[in-house]
Amino acid sequence: MLVLIGWSGRSSGQAQTSLPTSVPESQPVAVTVACGPLSGTQLSGSIGGEVVDETGALVAGARVSLTGAGPSQPQELLTGNDGQFCFANVAPGPFQLSIIWPGFETQTISGTLHPGEVETEPEIVMNVAAAQTDVEVGLTPSEVAEEQIKVQEQQRVLGVFPNFYVSYVPNAAPLTKKQKFQLAWKTVIDPVTFGLVGVIAGVEQAQNHFIGYGQGVQGYAKRFGAGYADTVSGTFIGGAILPSLLKQDPRYFYKGTGSVRSRFLYAMATSVICKGDNGQWQPNYSNVLGSLAAGGISNLYYPAQDRDGAQLTFANAAIGIGATAVTNVLQEFVIRKLTPKAPNVDPAKP
Repeated sequence: MLVLIGWSGRSSGQAQTSLPTSVPESQPVAVTVACGPLSGTQLSGSIGGEVVDETGALVAGARVSLTGAGPSQPQELLTGNDGQFCFANVAPGPFQLSIIWPGFETQTISGTLHPGEVETEPEIVMNVAAAQTDVEVGLTPSEVAEEQIKVQEQQRVLGVFPNFYVSYVPNAAPLTKKQKFQLAWKTVIDPVTFGLVGVIAGVEQAQNHFIGYGQGVQGYAKRFGAGYADTVSGTFIGGAILPSLLKQDPRYFYKGTGSVRSRFLYAMATSVICKGDNGQWQPNYSNVLGSLAAGGISNLYYPAQDRDGAQLTFANAAIGIGATAVTNVLQEFVIRKLTPKAPNVDPAKP
C-alpha cells in the first residue's frame, strides 16, 4: 500500500498548487498516514518530504519515484493535497528520489537510509522547465538543386569540354525556372562553346557549305555567327524556355545500371522522353519542339538558296533529335569515364 504522512507543517490557509493534468486510474493515489517504520520491523525506515513550486505553493499530484532501496518498499506515489509524500517500511541502504511534475524540471535527491531512520527531506522546490524550441534546419529543394548544379558545372569531358546537362544523381532535385536559364547561359558563354562553334565554322568553310556566305574572313564570320546562333537558340529554347513553360527537366539522367541493351534503349529513348519537374517520365516536348523552333529560326539567317522553307526546318530538327540520341548513348557508355569531376554516386540507389 502507498502511504503518506500527515505532516504538521503548513497551516490550512497556505496556497496550494493542484495537479495540472488528470491522473489515470492506474496511477498511484496518495494516502495520508503516519510516516515511519511499520510495527515489528525495527530495521526498516521511512522517507518523506514536501514538494512546492517556485512561489512556495504546495504541489499536489507530483509523481515521486523511489529507487535503490530494498524490494519491499513502494516504488512510486503521488504527493497529497498538502504537497507531502512518504515511503514507509523502506529497507536501509542507498536510495534515490525522483520528483516529476508536468511543465517543471525533474528533481532528483540521493541519500542513504539507516536502519529504523525516519528520513525527512528538506522542502523540494519544483522549477519551471526552460522553454525549448526544436528548430529543424534543412535545405529547400531549390537550394539542393543549386548545390547539385555547382557540381554539374565542374563536369568537363577530358577536363575541357563542358558536360553541364548531365545528372549523375538519379533523384536530383528539379531545377527552378531561374536555374534552367542560368544553366543555359553558362553553357553558351563557355569559352569551349565558342571554340567548338569556331571549329565547325572552319570545316564548313573548307567544304564550302552554305555557299551563299562566300569565302574569306567575311564568309567565316557569317558561318560562325550562324553556328553560334543555332547553339544559343537551341540551348535556350530546348534547355530553358520550353522546359520552364512545360515544367520539364532538360538534363540527361545517367542510368549506369542494367544490361547493355536496356541502357542503350534508355539513352536513345531520352531524346524523345524526359523527366518532368514532378519526377515523372513524359514526352520530351521541350527537345522536339525546341529542335523545330531552332530549325525555323535558322531560316532567318541562312543563305536563301539553303533555306528551302519547311524542309530545312524539319531537317535541322531531325538532326537535332538524332544528335541528342547519339550524345545520350555516349553519355551512358563513354563520357562518364572521361569526366574526371563526375560525382561518385551509386545510380542503383534511389
